[in-house]
Amino acid sequence: MIVEQLSLVDFRNYAAVDVSLAAGANVFVGRNGQGKTNLAEAIAFFATLGSHRVSQDAPMVRHGRDAAIVRARLAFGERKVQLEAQLNRSGSNKARVNGSNVKTAELPRYAQVVLFAPEDLQIVRGDPSARRRFADQLLIQRAPRMAGVLGDYDRVLRQRTTLLKSARARGIRGDELTTLDVWDDKLVQLGTQVIRGRLALAADLAGPLAEAYTAIAGADHRPELEWMLTVEGAVGEDDDEIDDAPTPASTGSTPLTQEQLEADFRAALAAKRTAELERGVTLVGPHRDDLLLRVRGLPVKGYASHGESWSVALALRLASARLLREHSMLGDPVLILDDVFAELDADRRARLAGVVGDFEQVIVTAAVEEDVPDTLRARTVHVEAGTIREDAGV
Repeated sequence: MIVEQLSLVDFRNYAAVDVSLAAGANVFVGRNGQGKTNLAEAIAFFATLGSHRVSQDAPMVRHGRDAAIVRARLAFGERKVQLEAQLNRSGSNKARVNGSNVKTAELPRYAQVVLFAPEDLQIVRGDPSARRRFADQLLIQRAPRMAGVLGDYDRVLRQRTTLLKSARARGIRGDELTTLDVWDDKLVQLGTQVIRGRLALAADLAGPLAEAYTAIAGADHRPELEWMLTVEGAVGEDDDEIDDAPTPASTGSTPLTQEQLEADFRAALAAKRTAELERGVTLVGPHRDDLLLRVRGLPVKGYASHGESWSVALALRLASARLLREHSMLGDPVLILDDVFAELDADRRARLAGVVGDFEQVIVTAAVEEDVPDTLRARTVHVEAGTIREDAGV
């Protein structure tokens, strides 16, 4: 897959801009704050339906405007597809494919993008929500229908939690709250799909992660990843409620079946019902699970060095790109490296360039052009204060 043309209207600091892209390597060069990352963010939106920098869409709309428009022309060999997203400051977003209205959740069916940015250190060092977000965005790219499943799960979770808070306020006991059983059924049905999808994703990522880490770090530190499931007994971590460190659940080497997970989910909800009513919070489910990352047998969070953490984060994205390449009908995903090379020494720059050089399209952002290896500077676009200037002869 290749992005041939990107057009923005009222997106971030761009009133209106059009930029052409080519197969192979493309570099956006400009000082910090000029809009390089905004271009990368706009491309990635079609694949992830979100931003790698903010959790809400409103900041992507230019100040003083009600909506932003992002358009991209994609090429899959000889086939062309025009995607359009309207990001609204308030209300639901809108989308079009080849001029026809579609649900926004349909966009990832046409666009696959893997973006690595310095913010990705939060995947390995931050709260569990960052790791869940990483996994779910990749899950949607692998199976676009999961966007609907995740959205439905979040809605059921909010409604169930509202009921718990209401019951707590009225002093209702668990055996008196029969309506909770209805929401439990919906939560289990949707949540089990999310958990099974995440477990399969982690299993498929294991090999590519180890290969990518070794290629970048030049050493085999045995990177591993494992889901800690609250429905299997792991202690969940709620960023706003508690600070307990999660502990891994033993899921074994045999994948859990749908029936096993559903039964365990229901049992966990029943065991936690009194505590949930006391706190007004849903305490078990995929919204509280964590992805444990290890190197050298130790958790990355709290034990790994800065270099190891950086290598794990980058390896996760490169492994994601390899996984999408192997299982996608769309060809290679577009690989975006946002402000990455400034953080690397010369040896790791060369290693990274060698790893990504065979992708159909690579997009790099950099404040200093010379930080980017020569092999990735086939096409250079200069960005300054929301304006675009392509190198002469391009």
